[in-house]
Amino acid sequence: MKIKSIVAREIISSGSTPSLEVKVTLNNGVFGKASVPFGASAGIHEAKVLFDGGKRYNGRGMLRAVNNINKVLAPKLKNKDAYDQVAIDQLMITQDGTESKKKLGGNAILGVSLAVARAAANARNLPLYKYIRRVFKLPIKKYVLPNPQMVVIEGGKHADNSTDFQEYMVAPIKGNSIKEEVQAGIEVYLALKKVLKEKKLDSNVGNEGAYAPSGLKTNEAPLKLIQAAIKKAGYSKKDIGIALDPATSEVFSNGKYHLKKEKKKLDSKGMIAYFQNWLKKYPEIITLEDPLHEDDWAFWPEITKTSNIPIVGDDLTVTNPKRLQHAIDTKSISAILIKLNQIGTLTETIQTCMLARSNNLMTIVSHRGGGETNDTSMVDLAVAVNAAFIKVGPSRGERVCKYNRLMEIADELKAKPAGKNFRKIQ
Repeated sequence: MKIKSIVAREIISSGSTPSLEVKVTLNNGVFGKASVPFGASAGIHEAKVLFDGGKRYNGRGMLRAVNNINKVLAPKLKNKDAYDQVAIDQLMITQDGTESKKKLGGNAILGVSLAVARAAANARNLPLYKYIRRVFKLPIKKYVLPNPQMVVIEGGKHADNSTDFQEYMVAPIKGNSIKEEVQAGIEVYLALKKVLKEKKLDSNVGNEGAYAPSGLKTNEAPLKLIQAAIKKAGYSKKDIGIALDPATSEVFSNGKYHLKKEKKKLDSKGMIAYFQNWLKKYPEIITLEDPLHEDDWAFWPEITKTSNIPIVGDDLTVTNPKRLQHAIDTKSISAILIKLNQIGTLTETIQTCMLARSNNLMTIVSHRGGGETNDTSMVDLAVAVNAAFIKVGPSRGERVCKYNRLMEIADELKAKPAGKNFRKIQ
C-alpha cells in the first residue's frame, strides 16, 4: 500500500519534556502511530535528538523535528510503498545526509520509520513482531521471549542523592512463563520498599519508577538491599539474578572514574578490579552493562575476557553497526544493549541485532530513562529478534505498558521466555 499522508505532532514524555508522535496513513485508510523516546543519560555517539532551543520547555521543545517530518519527509515519502521499509529508511538517511542524523533529527527519522512499519503491519493484519520478521526476512524460526530486567534502584543522572551508578536491576530467569517472571520481578520490587522502610531509608523514585534512596553509604549498598528483597519476596538467587548498569561514562572525567560515594578516583584497571570484586562477592550478578567509559576501548577487552558473565555494551556501541563491528573485532563485549532511538531507524536497528546474533552476542532491548513514551515498539522488536531480556522499570504507565504488551504477546504465541538459557542464541 502507498503512503497517503504523514503527520507529526509534539507530545509530552515521561520526563515532563516534549517528544513527538507520528501518524502514517495509507491509501486504503489504514494507519499506524509511533512515538519516540529519548534518554536523560545518553551516549555521545548516539543519533542526534533535535531540540528547539530557546525558552520554550527550557529549550527541549520538538517543533523543529515535527516540522522536519511534516514539511521535509512527508512530501518525499508520499506515494512510496509502505512495505519497502528498507528503502524508506534509506531515503530518510540520505535526505538527512549526516552520520548522526543531526540535520533532520534522529527523533524525527525514527518516528516516521516506526509509524510506517506500524501502518504496514496493520495493513497486513499482523502484529508488529511478526511483521518485522517477515519484512526483514529474519532467519529465526521459533519464538523465545525475553526475560525481564527490572530497574529497582537507580542513581546517577536518573535520581538525586542516590548512588554514583545508574541502575540496579532484578532479572527473573526461572523461565516457566512470562507472566510468572513479571510477577516475580514486581513482587521483589514491592518487597524492596519494605526493606527500605525497615532500614529507615526513603522510597522516593527516580526517572524510571525505581527507588532512589538517599543516604546510602556506598555504591555496593543497593546489592545487599536487593538480596534482602529477593529473600523477603520468597525467591532465591537461582530464580532471580541481579543485573547492573553503572553507566560509568557519567562518572568519568580527566582520565579517572570518580566515585563520590566512596571518595575514590580509579583508573581503568582500578575500575575493572572494582567490578571484578563485586562479581566474586555476588554470584547472582548475571549481566554487567557499561562498566567502562564509552571510548575506553583499550580496556573493554580486558574486562570482557576476565568476566564469567555477559559484559554489555550500551554507550560503547549505541545500537550502531559500525561501532558494534569494532567491538566485535576487538572482542570488547559479549552482549549489546539495543535502543531504537540510538541509531534512528528500524532498519539499522535490525541490522545491528542481526550482526550481534551472527557473532553470538546476546541482545537486550531497552527503554530510555528520561523521556519515555507509551509506545511499545521496543517489545515487539525484542520478540522479533529473540532478545534475551527487555530492560524496563517496574512502575509508571510508560514502563508497565511494555510488560503488559510482553504478556499479551506471550498469550498469543504460547511461547516461553529464555529463562536460565539467556546466554544461548536461539
